[in-house]
Amino acid sequence: MKIYNYDVIVIGTGAAGYNAACRIQQDGRRKVAIVTEGVNCGTSRNTGSDKQTYYKLGLGGDSPDSVRAMAKTLLDGGAGDGDNARGEAALSVRCFMNLCELGVKFPVNRYGEYVGYKTDHDPFARATSAGPLTSKFMTEALQKNASNLGVIIHDAMLAVEILKSGNSVCGVLCVDENTGDLAAFRCSDVIIATGGPAGIYADSAYPECHTGSTGLALNAGASTQNLTEWQYGLASIAPRWNVSGTHMQVLPRFVSVDADGKEYEFLGEYFSDVNEALSMVFLKGYQWPFDSRKVMTGSSIIDLLVYRECVLRKRRVYLDFTKNPFGLGEIDYKSLSKEAYEYLFKAGACFGKPIDRLLKMNSPAVDLYKGKGVDITVEYLEIALCAQHNNGGISVDKWWQTSVNGLFAAGECAGTHGITRPGGSALNAGQVGSLRASQYICAHPNEKVCENTFNEVLADAEKRHSDIIAKAVANDDNIASLIAEAQRRMSDGGAAMRNKADMVALYGEISDELKNLSKKAGVREPKAVFLFYKLRDILTTQKAVLAAMIDYADRFPATRGSALYYNKDGSLREGLEEMFRFNEEKGETRASVQEVKLDGDKVVCEWRDVRPIPEDDDFFENVWRVYRENGNIY
Repeated sequence: MKIYNYDVIVIGTGAAGYNAACRIQQDGRRKVAIVTEGVNCGTSRNTGSDKQTYYKLGLGGDSPDSVRAMAKTLLDGGAGDGDNARGEAALSVRCFMNLCELGVKFPVNRYGEYVGYKTDHDPFARATSAGPLTSKFMTEALQKNASNLGVIIHDAMLAVEILKSGNSVCGVLCVDENTGDLAAFRCSDVIIATGGPAGIYADSAYPECHTGSTGLALNAGASTQNLTEWQYGLASIAPRWNVSGTHMQVLPRFVSVDADGKEYEFLGEYFSDVNEALSMVFLKGYQWPFDSRKVMTGSSIIDLLVYRECVLRKRRVYLDFTKNPFGLGEIDYKSLSKEAYEYLFKAGACFGKPIDRLLKMNSPAVDLYKGKGVDITVEYLEIALCAQHNNGGISVDKWWQTSVNGLFAAGECAGTHGITRPGGSALNAGQVGSLRASQYICAHPNEKVCENTFNEVLADAEKRHSDIIAKAVANDDNIASLIAEAQRRMSDGGAAMRNKADMVALYGEISDELKNLSKKAGVREPKAVFLFYKLRDILTTQKAVLAAMIDYADRFPATRGSALYYNKDGSLREGLEEMFRFNEEKGETRASVQEVKLDGDKVVCEWRDVRPIPEDDDFFENVWRVYRENGNIY
């Protein structure tokens, strides 16, 4: 087995992973390397939206802004921690400007102001965008910087265990995806930057090459938090892409198709008023994430109706841009909601069919799908209610360190978001979190264990994993089907619509599957054994997520965030609006953080209060004195 020696290992080559490695390399005090299952994989590089947003402190116009004001906005969604929010606000400008200097082309006006716009859950115009592929541009710029700095990258290495001595990191064990061989990385600090747990769902807006590794952290003993809090929204499934923004604002036709090929324009079954239906479709452009508060009187009813067709009625659902909805030759635009009419009128798009309006308002959206093999000028676009982002994740402190000493998490895998968050804040959080982790590691490195201790830890891990690999290769080749089955079960039983009885049954299935995985799951050859570990990570994460959802359903009568819970009789909980008022007035669920961790085969769920925004007395002379004496204030 190959053994490599570094001070710091960063796992992942997304925007957060590259930024962490670059910051450590630039500091010069620590020897760093990146381990990745695929340099070209991951959500940062392979996803986008109608106008992918980066959320930061306001840098244009005359709107007043401050670090504390932005931190408060980040916490307004509930169940977030103040020290993380303050860090994300304070360092947003530094991280944003770093990206600008590296070549990401965020728009400026003639005076050099980075003009902004309002995004969801944003009271100020803090948002900006480099286009539908903002995170891709970020990743490419940071990768180029890493190359220029000489950062070492070990590609095609899947991390399968965080090696520990006591509760401290001492290395990472990986499987070489090209050979199936084990490889070890001795180090004292690890930053996990592997994105959200994308692999747990079948209906997903995440790119297919991204599965995540939250199970890696759970198996290392790290706590997670807010695993119940997801963003679900309408997305195409081939290719996987959000159908937000103008995809909805051009008022496409929603069609479902049954097993016999019969079409249903199903929105008409719910809406008696055509113009109300079209206005709600328009609002989905602004209100893309499914929100349980917007079901009774808002646009999230559209998500619920799509879910009913796909999951309950077992039909396939499509967007049709080639014809106007409900058989309309022309739409009566003035009869739409005021917001919808004024927007389409100002855009010069009160004419024609949905595709005509889309070509007028956002022709790159049409070109993007053509580049991915779907011509929506003539073809239907298949969609579903998909998982897009986990607002929860691995619990971290104000330096993005987990409950395991020397183990850090940055990017979507870190659970720094609350129930809801401003659109685009995830891109900023990944840059800030990776900067904070690297700063702390360089100033306060974890103590490296002696070589003898490391060798003992490694020998034990090698024995266990060699046995796992031998059994997997000896079993029948069934890993692909097991992964697909696991993902399908989770989308049907543990996504936006949550029935406790179904989730308890699914939790039992997953627990049994994990116990018997080495007996049941097999791969065709040793070099495919990394797929076994992917399945194990998916099942481990599903188990934790379901335990969190079941625990929430037991404790609280109210729904929160991007999900709806069923009553015992199978009906959706009644009085949602009253429940939300109760929640917000009493603070019974919005101000609470749920923490989840593994204890052997059990999942332990506990609740705590949020950490408030720190009230430091930052008198300038005192801060300056510490900087003069120590070179930092960490």
